[in-house]
Amino acid sequence: MPEANATLAPPTNGVPHPATPLPARSLSEIKAPVREDLKHFRAYFRDAMRSDVGLLDKITQYVLRLKGKQIRPVLVLLSAKACGDVSETTYRGAALVELLHTATLVHDDVVDESARRRGAFSINALWKNKVAVLFGDFLLSRGLLMSLDHRDYDLLHIMSDAVRRMSEGELLQIEKSRKLDIDEQTYLRIISDKTASLISACTASGAASVTSDEQVIAQMRRFGEQLGLAFQIRDDLFDYGVRDVGKPLGIDIQERKMTLPLIYSLRKADKRERRAILKIVGSGAPSKADLRRIGAFVDGAGGLRYARERMNAFADEARASLASMSPSASRTSLLQLVDYVVLRKR
Repeated sequence: MPEANATLAPPTNGVPHPATPLPARSLSEIKAPVREDLKHFRAYFRDAMRSDVGLLDKITQYVLRLKGKQIRPVLVLLSAKACGDVSETTYRGAALVELLHTATLVHDDVVDESARRRGAFSINALWKNKVAVLFGDFLLSRGLLMSLDHRDYDLLHIMSDAVRRMSEGELLQIEKSRKLDIDEQTYLRIISDKTASLISACTASGAASVTSDEQVIAQMRRFGEQLGLAFQIRDDLFDYGVRDVGKPLGIDIQERKMTLPLIYSLRKADKRERRAILKIVGSGAPSKADLRRIGAFVDGAGGLRYARERMNAFADEARASLASMSPSASRTSLLQLVDYVVLRKR
């Protein structure tokens, strides 16, 4: 039986169901409503990556062993289950998003010349760039063919638009990082396209796989968008004090990336201090002393506090997006996932 109707639940006594923040729980507990569905999804994912070319199959087995947290497929499944019955289309949607996401990560590692990802060797480090690019292309083609073979045109449109946005966001960030002239509005556009687009595609795909109600799909898309914005700001905050997140402390600054804590702090600085900080960032090779100086500058200017406030505001908007949905275990997990995102340590 579905956990909720595919239409919005009517308000109770004229008041929508509250999207009350819930205590953050472990990711394993958050996945509980879709634990069995995840097993089915993994079979779809393995089948979608299968090839009779020995090298491809070897790389695929390596990728499957790494797994990861699989947040994006979980979002697809939880969103679907909160709106109706999980279907075969849902599993294909979850597989599609994971195929496209994995392909973008493989290509990113080539572009960034990264030898490791989350503690493991990257594909390009083990098999060189040409193989890595071709493997990413293979994953993209498998996702496209799977959707076309089953005529999942709505899902394909949602995911294709997300890939477009991700590319535009990445290129906009590259353009702006050369000039170091990113303001808060531009920053939000960049993270909306680079990060939130894929997360909102997950939640919209989950809903679209079980209902044709445009209002419900739009509601779930809004939830994912706000969740994605909160997720990225949390990730950017790690650069100012958390060392166990899979990237070195200060890596954003070393890559000339202007994130919200720094953008806000520069806005509050006088011209002399602003020039001095931008000179360090623009060098592309700050020393440890430089990184400490920037960290102290951002903290003293209130940049970390402001970024946390903005992150929490986006998290509140994400919760509010689910306020009118019928209560269910999956809706509860989605709310708890918001807490998990903003409170995570890595």
